[in-house]
This record gives sequence, C-alpha cells and structure tokens, in this order.
Amino acid sequence: MHGRRIRKPPGECQDANLVDYEEGVHKFSWAEAHALLDGLPGGGLNITHEAIDRHIAGGRGERRALRWIGRDDQFRDWTYAALGAAANRFAYVLASRGVSKGDHVFTLLGRAPELYAVLLGTLKSGGVFSPLFSAFGPEPIKARMTIGEARVLVTSEAFYRRKVEPWRKELAALEHVFLTECSGSPPEGTIDLAAAMESSPAMFETVWTAPEDIALVHFTSGTTGRPKGAVHVHEAVVSHHVTGRLALDLKPDDTFWCTADPGWVTGVSYGVISPLTNGCSLIVDQAEFDVERWYRILERERVTVWYTAPTAIRMLMKAGVEIARRFDLSRLRLIASVGEPLNPEAVAWGVEAFGKPIHDNWWQTETGGIMISNFRSMDVKPGSMGRPLPGVAAGIVERHGDGSVREIETPMTKGELALRPGWPSMMRGYLHEEERYRKCFAGGWYLTGDLAMRDDEGYYWFVGRADDVIKSAGHLIGPFEVESALMEHPAVAEAGVIGVPEPTMGEVVKAFVALRNGFEPSEALRKELLGHARQRLGPAVAPKDIAFRQNLPKTRSGKIMRRLLKARELGLPEGDLSTLESEER
Repeated sequence: MHGRRIRKPPGECQDANLVDYEEGVHKFSWAEAHALLDGLPGGGLNITHEAIDRHIAGGRGERRALRWIGRDDQFRDWTYAALGAAANRFAYVLASRGVSKGDHVFTLLGRAPELYAVLLGTLKSGGVFSPLFSAFGPEPIKARMTIGEARVLVTSEAFYRRKVEPWRKELAALEHVFLTECSGSPPEGTIDLAAAMESSPAMFETVWTAPEDIALVHFTSGTTGRPKGAVHVHEAVVSHHVTGRLALDLKPDDTFWCTADPGWVTGVSYGVISPLTNGCSLIVDQAEFDVERWYRILERERVTVWYTAPTAIRMLMKAGVEIARRFDLSRLRLIASVGEPLNPEAVAWGVEAFGKPIHDNWWQTETGGIMISNFRSMDVKPGSMGRPLPGVAAGIVERHGDGSVREIETPMTKGELALRPGWPSMMRGYLHEEERYRKCFAGGWYLTGDLAMRDDEGYYWFVGRADDVIKSAGHLIGPFEVESALMEHPAVAEAGVIGVPEPTMGEVVKAFVALRNGFEPSEALRKELLGHARQRLGPAVAPKDIAFRQNLPKTRSGKIMRRLLKARELGLPEGDLSTLESEER
C-alpha cells in the first residue's frame, strides 16, 4: 500500500499557490504569513476584520461571500458588504445588552444562515465564539455550556424548547438567549433574533483585540472525564488564511464548498474563516447528505474547491461512478478530505470518478488548522496524510517512562505524531484545565495522541489513536460521555463503550452494559436503553448497538478496560492483562 503513487503530470499545477514544496518550505516564514493580513492599529488582530472588513475597505465589498441553499433548493446570497452589515448588527445586539469583550457566545444552530452573522459579529465585538453540534442531546449541550460559562446562546426555538429550556435555570451565567425561526410568542426569557437585529444599526466599530486575545473555544471529547474546551486566539487567523492558500489552494475567485457542520472545528476554521480571508465565495447547503443533490450542487454552483469527509466519500463510492459521470464537474480543481484517515481505495476512486485524486490532510481541534497535507502540486500516495505545511515542524516520537521524549528517525517506524509548538492556531489551553493542557507537551513537542509513521520521502501515515476516542463519521466521541448517559438509566450498573469498524462511518459506537440487580437482559430493555441514550446524547453520539454482560473487564483500580472489550469484540490479541482484576467471563 505504501508504495503506490498517483503522479501529477509535469506542468499541470503551475498555477498552484504552492508549486514547489521544498522551495515553499525553505522560503516560508510566519512573519510573512502575518504580513498577508491587515491587522489592527497598534499591533491588534481581529478575525472578522481579516475575513470581511479588509475586503470591503479594498473595494471588494460587492463580491459574493456566501450562497446559502435551503432544503427546498431556494437560495440566498450575501455579498461581503451585506455579510459585514449583518455581523455589525449582531455585534451591536450584543454590545447594547452589556455583553462585552471576553464574554462567551454559544450557538446551537446547524447550517442556519444566521450562524455566519453571529460568528463574525461575536468576534467583531470582542466576544468568544463557541459552536455546538446541533445533533447533541441536552446533556452534552449543558456540559459544554457549563464549562464555557456561556453568557449568550443563539439557537432555534425548536432546539431551545427541546434541548435547553428544561435545564436553563441551572446555568447562572446564561443571561441572553436569542432565537431563530421564532413563533409569535417566544418562550419566556428569550429574544427574537431577527427582530433584535432589524432594529440595530448596520455599522459597528471593531473592538480592538490583541493577537493573543481568546476568539474561539472548540470542544473535543477525551477518553475520560469531561469534554475539553480547546482555546484559540485571534492570531489563529494567520494559520487559517495561509493553510487555506497552501493546503486547499484557495484563490479569491474560487467557489468553495466545505461540507462540515459548523458545530465542529472544521466547519468554522475552513467552513467560514479561511475561505473568507482568502476572498472566496462560500457554498452552504442546509440539507443533509444526498448523493444526487451533492453532485447537482457541485455542477450548478460550479464549485472549484471542495472540502469534505471520508464518510461522505465512502457513501458516494457506494452509489458508483456512473452517477458522478452524469454531471459536469470539470470546474473542480481540488478535492480534499479531513476528519479521519481516508482509505487508499477512496483516494484512487477520485481519479476514476472525478479525474483527480482526493487529497487527504490531517489536523486536530487542538492544532486549529491543517498541519499535514497532500498538496495539489505534489504526487499523492494513497493512504498517506501527506507532508507537513510550510512553517510546521513534525516528527515521530517515542515517550519514555521518565517523561522524556525521543524522536524516531528510522523510516516507517511506528510512534506518536508530534509537532514543534509555535504555529499561530495552536491551542493556548484547555478551558479551566491547565494540568490537562500541560500534559500535551514534553521534550519540546506537542504530543498529538495519534500514532503514525513517516516514510523516507517525508510523507506521514496514520496508524491509529493512542487512546480510546471513537471517530464516527468524522466526529470525535468520548466513551466516558456515552457511558455516563447510559448509567443514568435505573437498570444500568456499569457501561463500557468502544468503537466498532463500519465501512461507511469509519466506526460506530457499541456499548457493553452490566445490569443492576432486579433487571434481566431482554430485547425490550436493549431497545429502551438505545432510545434513552439517543434522547440524552443525540443520534450522532448515542450507541448503535448494546450488548449485555454480567461483568465488565476492569483494572484493579476499577477502571473499565475498553481496549479489552474491543479486543474481544473484534477477535484481536488481548495484550497485557497484568492489571486485570478477576472477572467472570
């Protein structure tokens, strides 16, 4: 597998933003990347100024910034000037209610048109923006808003009534709730967002923010404990901008479609910020995945750069190349994928279906932007993540028991993927968890928790997670969160959760449950528990299957051994059992 290569014909990519990788790495500097943006007077930096205002000031305000396509196929367009005015109105809505610099604004919206004004307006006002995935159930929403000390929430009336209203009074910091799709009589203690913005002026002076001021908090799940709030600052826009140029080859006249939900980091960093700083026109589709609809959008909107996920690509593969060939996709210059490793067959399938390979890349919520990529001008090795971005120093390392870290130089030797700190979008902390943050660094490296290999040409190859986080359809799911929700049911004594391989989703969540005394396993109870978890967590996070066990394998300290559950489920070697307490099998 590692020897395969899809070569780029000589001269085919001479118009690429990065034509020669080695030269690009040699000449790159973060200082020059900073200089591509305007900044604010006195050394300030603000993401919304770079994404919107500098284009308007440069005479590009009448160019289309965003086309939003509704489920009914009707669309709405915003120019940069119109999107800027909407952001100004929301910034005024916040300021007029006493929401000030550093206050946290959460959204629970999905791909709603209001999200873009809220995101940009929050950052322009000096606020901190934090998106929530719209398929989350009440418990994950409450947990994240508690950690993030949410002062403002923007959501739809339907989401509010179903997912927030029952527990809202438990969040003392939550002062303002703005609702979209409002009925004639919104719930008590909420504000009609459309009415509030309509009565606000379209002008708002950007609140001065320093490069190190907090701009974004993105939540990601760990294997134990509560969700982690990765903190990103306004300087992250430097990475967003330049990685969009180099890894995604974005140009000012591009029509760009990132299919990621804006509740996740990809949907913000590359669904909004990077394409706008690069002057592109965004495509946003409200509807869920549909093969023919997606191809129709690619053709009709003349999309030039398309950023999607392995799950979607595998679903397109299932539908066959014949459907793809019915549409004129000749405008597509680059197809890229992120969220989990893209299997080699999918990379090569791109050549068959679109006449070009699909370019995988790698990054994390914590890195804030693309770190390793298959560049447009570079030969693609199917199954590889590619090579590090200019300005990013990567390595394969080995941790030692004394806390030291040794870099592994031998090609194709498995180790932990590590990065030298210092790129602008690197997280500056986990919210309220300094010790958890410090553990991510050792020996001058940021340790990613991902296992990988590097070949003799500097291409990186993903091996697997070093921990138990489940990746399903591009979403990171923490087992602890699922187990906790299951244990809220009166029948459940213990729960252990693993990811089980699934061809389309990558992994699906499977739970193993030990019942309390007085309860017996049954199909009716299994369905009840599945329904309970789905209601508490939402369909994206809840388990797809539940199996009953008399006892779950645990360490002597009482920690459930998920790796052992997984090994037994998949018929893999059980490994070291020295810490296993005695158990009934």
